[in-house]
Amino acid sequence: MNQYYEQNQPSKSNIQDQDIVMRGRRLLDITGVKQVESFDNEEFLLETVMGFLAVRGQNLQMKNLDVDKGVVSIKGKIMEIIYLDDQHADKTKGFFSKLFK
Repeated sequence: MNQYYEQNQPSKSNIQDQDIVMRGRRLLDITGVKQVESFDNEEFLLETVMGFLAVRGQNLQMKNLDVDKGVVSIKGKIMEIIYLDDQHADKTKGFFSKLFK
């Protein structure tokens, strides 16, 4: 790499990446996960570095969770992946916290 390129790149420590990789609509790997807010066999609600993320589907199961690395793997039939804005996330969190008490 040339010196100009290296100096003008944001430092990796300041950037928190998030990747979502789906394999065959049956396996989902998500990085940049801060915490798993709630989950059941139809929906996962995750707090990520990019905001709240809802994964909806059928027969969903957590295949892998690495809290230190912020990685979650979900298997099942994936129907929907959606980022929730702050208003929707608060309502969803409230709804799920009532369900899981």
